[in-house]
Amino acid sequence: MSETLQTSVIESPIICPENLVYAKPTLMNEQTMHYCPGCSHGVVHKLIAEVIEEMGMTERTIGVSPVGCAVFAYRYLDIDWQEAAHGRAPAVATACKRLWPDRLVFTYQGDGDAACIGTGETIHALNRGENITIIFVNNAIYGMTGGQMAPTTLMGMKTATCPEGRRADIHGFPLKMTEIAAQLEGTAYVTRQSVHSVAAIRKAKKAIRKAFENSMAGRGSNLVEIVATCSSGWKLSPEKANKWMEEHMFEYYHVGDLKDTEAAFER
Repeated sequence: MSETLQTSVIESPIICPENLVYAKPTLMNEQTMHYCPGCSHGVVHKLIAEVIEEMGMTERTIGVSPVGCAVFAYRYLDIDWQEAAHGRAPAVATACKRLWPDRLVFTYQGDGDAACIGTGETIHALNRGENITIIFVNNAIYGMTGGQMAPTTLMGMKTATCPEGRRADIHGFPLKMTEIAAQLEGTAYVTRQSVHSVAAIRKAKKAIRKAFENSMAGRGSNLVEIVATCSSGWKLSPEKANKWMEEHMFEYYHVGDLKDTEAAFER
């Protein structure tokens, strides 16, 4: 005796917007990213895209990317972009913002770009109080060019150009750009965040949003440092790189807000 096979229709579950953790912002292009597995850049790109969309600034945003791992950022975010010479992004961003004050203008820079060849442009743009935001990704190494020592390389950390580890008597000390920026009169908001966990990602997004809002409100310059990993440069798996960052990077580069003039005014 044959049995009647019945098929049941499974209805699609109701998806709440707040649970769409991996929803892709509409202004992110359908382009495969060139970043290495475990790299923090892709996460930061997504946060920037989300904030721009939520602020309704998609058609009025200008990003400036110089040389470094993020040199191809224009491939991934569908906004206006301006390429800058190595280290000169803050100067280009200054010109863009002064010419188009109604635009949201930000730079996207690595530690070699913002803290080495571009130190002068970074410091002086922040000190002038230009109404821009500098997104500063710090992975303590030159990831794009082969893993050389960066200004932010930790003491004792081995790289291609300091294979025995960084030494103060030869290489000097790691440069804390965010602490320097917090002392400048022109800065409105200075913070250091990370994207190694869900909680950290949420805090980083909130920080980027605050910096962008300050820029549009004309409160002064803003610096958002993202302490990041570089699996390739550190020669670690993505999982081990995250653990190494938590155990070593955070000890020297403390995460949190260093300066918030709006909060001080509100108090």
